Amino acid sequence: MMLGSVLNPINSTIISVALVPIGDALGAPTSQTAWLVSALYLATSLGQPVVGRLIDIFGPRRLFLLSTGLVGVAGIVGALAPGLGVLIAARVLLGFGTCAGYPAAMALLRSEAERTGRDSPGGVLTGLAVANQTIAVIGPLLGGLLIAVGGWRTTFALNVPLAVAAVLLGLWRLPKSAGTGESPQRGRLAAQLDLPGMGLFAAMLVSLLLFLMNLHLRDWYLLVIAAAAGAAFAVRELRAATPFIDLRVLGGNTPLLATYGRALVAYVVAYAFLYGFSQWTEEGYGLTPFHAGLVQIPMFLLAIGVSIVSGRRAGVRGKLLVGAAGQIVACLVMLTLTGQSPLWTLLLVALVFGVPQGLNNLALQNSVYFQADPERTASSAGLLRTFAYIGSMVASSATAASFGRRADTGGMHQLAWVMLGAGVLYLLLTVLDRTLAMNGATRA
Repeated sequence: MMLGSVLNPINSTIISVALVPIGDALGAPTSQTAWLVSALYLATSLGQPVVGRLIDIFGPRRLFLLSTGLVGVAGIVGALAPGLGVLIAARVLLGFGTCAGYPAAMALLRSEAERTGRDSPGGVLTGLAVANQTIAVIGPLLGGLLIAVGGWRTTFALNVPLAVAAVLLGLWRLPKSAGTGESPQRGRLAAQLDLPGMGLFAAMLVSLLLFLMNLHLRDWYLLVIAAAAGAAFAVRELRAATPFIDLRVLGGNTPLLATYGRALVAYVVAYAFLYGFSQWTEEGYGLTPFHAGLVQIPMFLLAIGVSIVSGRRAGVRGKLLVGAAGQIVACLVMLTLTGQSPLWTLLLVALVFGVPQGLNNLALQNSVYFQADPERTASSAGLLRTFAYIGSMVASSATAASFGRRADTGGMHQLAWVMLGAGVLYLLLTVLDRTLAMNGATRA
């Protein structure tokens, strides 16, 4: 479960220090290399709930093995890519390939709870969060080291041995039965999958994310397409016997909807820092990719410690409030940085960001586990990642708009204001949500 769930974050963090070397090697400005970030999250935003739904029906084993095998193929394509276009295609493949890891882990956790009659996943959920944080520590540093030794192509080639290991472990350990409460029925497979609903969801999400990735009034038609596809999707799902996303259940689950909203704005801040701040430390401050990765280590080390300590405590409201406050403080400190700031101030910002990094991921994950319909655990977990990746799209668009061709200090300050606004909204969504004190997530 842990190896599969970390394939996405390791690719997310490694690319953060590879964007500048890739741009230099391929002659691409920051506004174009931002597509390497957006492409992965566009694919994953679409793929997570789709693969999650397939896992709900068929069980995690087959979907995990197929998706993880695709990660290895993407690694080969990226390592041999002749230009930016093929490299973006490789990131799309990576996005689809890493879709199964997290929903499969949540589905396995739910089925194990049903099998044993012990619904006490706190330790395992904390373990998943810590595993992701640990990989996040290694990612930037490993990326900088790989680039220093073999160039940026090695950051893609790394996926080949990781995929092989994940597939072999999946074949060895994953149960063959579904175990999530649903079984595919012959002759009704197409109805169970709700292919029209999936198609409309894809049209809505792709058009929305394409607009977010390059915000401009000339692309207004993308919003029209998204709205039309969204309306058609809602009509379809309300009428379908076995909908792809049960809007009736989801619409009546206010706590879960609030969790998705918090995830969106929380990850705007998190991903803007991960990519925008990293690019500024290289181009605006003058660090090498390896040293830029080292600067982020305090954040992830503290996040691991925070996850371990807070994972032992019940309740999520306190975690969310402190996480929101941490984001706001870190953004305010970013506004004080310049190209002449002492190195310790960069480390201080990373350290402050470690608190919300450790708290928010764990609290949001635990909330979904307890708030979601048990028979749709995997697809609900996939939707959490979808909202998180929509947040990453907003962050990527804000980063590209703030920096333009070069990640200078003025652009970093502009990005910090965007992050601050998202952090304040996250705090308001938490303070005003009274269901946090009443729903099952308080047990997490």
